[in-house]
Amino acid sequence: MTDLNDTPAPRPKLPVLSVAQMREWEKAAWAAGQSQEQVIQNVGRLLARRLLELTRPGDAIWIIAGTGHNGDDARAAQPHLLERNVLFMNVSDPVQGLAEFSHRLQTHGVARVRWIVDGLFGLGLNRPLDADWQKLIGAINSCAIPVLAVDVPTGLNADTGAVEGAAIEAVLTLTLGAPKTGLLKAPAFTGRLEVAPEIGLGPCPHSSELNWTLPEDFTGLPPRRRVDGNKGDYGHVAIFAGSLGYHGAAVLAARGALRAQPGLVTVYPHESVRGPVASQLQSAMVQPWLPGKALPKTCSAILFGPGLAMDDLPETLKAEMRSLWRYSHLAMIVDASALNWLEPRPAPPGALRVITPHPGEAGRLLGCSANEVQADRVAALRRLSKRFGDCSVVLKGHQTLVGGAAGDIFVNNSGNPFLAQGGSGDLLAGYVAGLLAQPAWRRDPLLALRYAVWQHGAAADHLSETLPNWTVEDLAGWLGRIKSADQLFD
Repeated sequence: MTDLNDTPAPRPKLPVLSVAQMREWEKAAWAAGQSQEQVIQNVGRLLARRLLELTRPGDAIWIIAGTGHNGDDARAAQPHLLERNVLFMNVSDPVQGLAEFSHRLQTHGVARVRWIVDGLFGLGLNRPLDADWQKLIGAINSCAIPVLAVDVPTGLNADTGAVEGAAIEAVLTLTLGAPKTGLLKAPAFTGRLEVAPEIGLGPCPHSSELNWTLPEDFTGLPPRRRVDGNKGDYGHVAIFAGSLGYHGAAVLAARGALRAQPGLVTVYPHESVRGPVASQLQSAMVQPWLPGKALPKTCSAILFGPGLAMDDLPETLKAEMRSLWRYSHLAMIVDASALNWLEPRPAPPGALRVITPHPGEAGRLLGCSANEVQADRVAALRRLSKRFGDCSVVLKGHQTLVGGAAGDIFVNNSGNPFLAQGGSGDLLAGYVAGLLAQPAWRRDPLLALRYAVWQHGAAADHLSETLPNWTVEDLAGWLGRIKSADQLFD
């Protein structure tokens, strides 16, 4: 943990690489004396460790390996899969491979096999697979057994994300060294993308505008507080949220802010829902929004937007938000309905501004469709930031992006589809505001945003592993409690 006046030493960034860059990294490693065989053994151990986490003693794991190095990586896992029933299939000819696969599937049955490991083709595939390989891939995809792909799902172009005739539809891809550009473009085939960065290649010689987030990036966070600190040291969040029919968003935003542990939180809902909001909050103050009411002198961050969706909201409220965006020197976060009120004007120099759109909201702000945003999320994030005064952008969705008009963009690695629930974004917006209200977090706003997004997703991952049918209220209880991918705060 770091002192309030310190920041954790940054770990090297993990860039998203092209196939050519990955090959250059490998060549540099071999030239430096790294052993290719040792790297394969390292990968085998890491792959086995992940498979052991996904299975129980006695479970069957079916390794399907090709003749190249991707197959070598998969084969290297076998000695380390203790107390697992490992089925093995080497495939050099797809016709024979399909016949053997079909026979074994009938012999062992789907119910007994927990995972298939795809080690057929890896990084270098850049041409369409012939019809026989496509039939084998189709059979694997149709068998209802989840697939863990080693490095790259067979049949997927690791540069473009294009399907080379047919591709394995992985539930999980464990990619090696660094993420590849194509894996981020094909989530239907990649599934959940995880990275094994420490495989023995040494330091990466490349950089990229796009970087992958790892839990280790947040070592030492949150900052340690001084023993003589008081609530005045940790900021005051003003949350403008909640209107008739949408009061729950204000409550969730406040709970998110409180989980970040700022000194004070004040919620300003529309008068029509002040009572319901106040009745569900204890440690946050609740005051009705009134036109022209001054912010508290202690205020250090402002959140506008969650639940401000009723049709006849006063225009003075919208004008107040635009004025604060343009003139206030306080940190300001705009989310949800309030995004539609933004105007493309700059903030004061040095003022921290953050917007948190999902793809549909981003499309409305840019005058395009959500599909166009999704087709090039990096470009959409850059355009949003430039349009609204070089603000910071959290572009939500699968593999949420965090960045601005220039500099590094970070891809979040946590989270799952069950975050697609009403109120999830309100909780995140409040958590972001709660962090940025605090001076220690504002020293590195990009790190604070990345941490907030990662915590939000990691809490969802923990809940999905431990609590069926969890809700956003459950998520609020776990937000901020994740220390690493598999370790909770005491």
